[in-house]
Amino acid sequence: MRVVTSGEQSSAPGPEALESLLERVAHGDQAAFESVYHAVAGSVLGLVRRVLRDPAQSEEVAQEVLIEVWRSASRFDPAKASAMAWILTLAHRRAVDRVRSAQASANRDYRAALREHTPAFDEVSEEVEHRQEREQVRRCLESLTEIQRDAVTVAYYRGHTYRETADLLGVALGTIKTRIRDGLIRLRDCLGVTA
Repeated sequence: MRVVTSGEQSSAPGPEALESLLERVAHGDQAAFESVYHAVAGSVLGLVRRVLRDPAQSEEVAQEVLIEVWRSASRFDPAKASAMAWILTLAHRRAVDRVRSAQASANRDYRAALREHTPAFDEVSEEVEHRQEREQVRRCLESLTEIQRDAVTVAYYRGHTYRETADLLGVALGTIKTRIRDGLIRLRDCLGVTA
């Protein structure tokens, strides 16, 4: 099959002749298809180009339409439309499908790009919530006495045991336990945590 080009000329036979040719194409007559091709290629390409506005894609879609004419000529019903109207309807549908497909692809690409560059709402709200919690804990730590804050910070934020905390702060183990317990009680009250 030859490629439809923008310079394709159509020598359109009359409506009855085109219908007769399509009937022969439906039975696999290649010579009849060649006649149909020459008769409608220019019109098909012109219609497709008006829809797509892209010469290369228009030629590709026009070829697809003409292949569809070859494959589906048996579905042509002269009682419903003329042969030319049927072929141009195939062309218009195929061109519109190409536009929709291109738009859907562009929309998918756009949504994918948004997902890549925009954090999901849940991630943002979770981060805000964590920041608020950290700020509240920081404020509550500041409300402790200095000795309670030092004991809680060394034991819980630096990961030391009670014994290591007592040694680091130079205080008896029992005293450290009391300071940490009192500090944790005040933190719990400040944070509004129920026991």
